[in-house]
Amino acid sequence: MNYLNISDNKLVPVVGELNMLLADYSVYYQKLRSFHWNVLGQNFFDLHEKFEELYTDARVKIDEIAERVLTLRYHPVSNFSKYLKISSIKEVTPLITDKEMVAEILSDHQKILKQMKITIEAAEEAGDEGTIDMMGSYIADLEKSSWMLDAWRKNTEDQLKIRAKELTS
Repeated sequence: MNYLNISDNKLVPVVGELNMLLADYSVYYQKLRSFHWNVLGQNFFDLHEKFEELYTDARVKIDEIAERVLTLRYHPVSNFSKYLKISSIKEVTPLITDKEMVAEILSDHQKILKQMKITIEAAEEAGDEGTIDMMGSYIADLEKSSWMLDAWRKNTEDQLKIRAKELTS
């Protein structure tokens, strides 16, 4: 039974991109766990809690992405060795400063957001509305987390952009 009403030849690229995203999220998840365990310094309490929040969210998304691949009637990649080969996210030592950890996570967010957009493009080509919808909510979540982490690392003197109209008024 083809409950999806999408041909396999259109789904294969979507599944490939979802598996890349699954790999990215899996390596990202483990990096967050490592940072959670190893963060030190004055920001320990804030970042220890934030890293846990982020890895908990990543764990849920890992499961949902794998289940989306299964919904599309394919098997998700599930070997960590394969994740390390295909992920754009790379392992790093946890023996870095808190600010370096946040910079690393923000860099990972850029890579994950890029992969989500590639996944949306493949899903649009296939007419896969379920994957498009899933990615849209993921993008909003990750952009908000990125904004918060970016705000955390700024100085209080830093300002957000002001609309050009307000500058000329």
